[in-house]
Amino acid sequence: MLEMTRDSFEELVSEALDRIPPELTRVMDNVAVFVEDEPSADDPELLGLYEGTPLTERGEWYAGVLPDRITIYMGPTLRYCETAQDVVHEVAVTVVHEVAHHFGIGDARLHELGWG
Repeated sequence: MLEMTRDSFEELVSEALDRIPPELTRVMDNVAVFVEDEPSADDPELLGLYEGTPLTERGEWYAGVLPDRITIYMGPTLRYCETAQDVVHEVAVTVVHEVAHHFGIGDARLHELGWG
């Protein structure tokens, strides 16, 4: 398994978020991004997770709710990757994948687009 500090991994997540086009980040709403060491034991190889209500499903009822949550998991990512460059790439793909869920894009479409 690759070794990387938490600060370095968080920086990669931040850089991946910075690469999202401004026209998309401007419309992201009520979402927070976190880095955690490990996912739940139910899915130990999970690289990222979106939890919340996608923008496409929000209606007038959507007010006063806690922010959506995007979590990027450090442990599985480092175990999955063979090189530091692989980690940079995989973090970018995972961030885009989870942000896409915030916009209501499902897994099947993400796989078609190469972000699966």
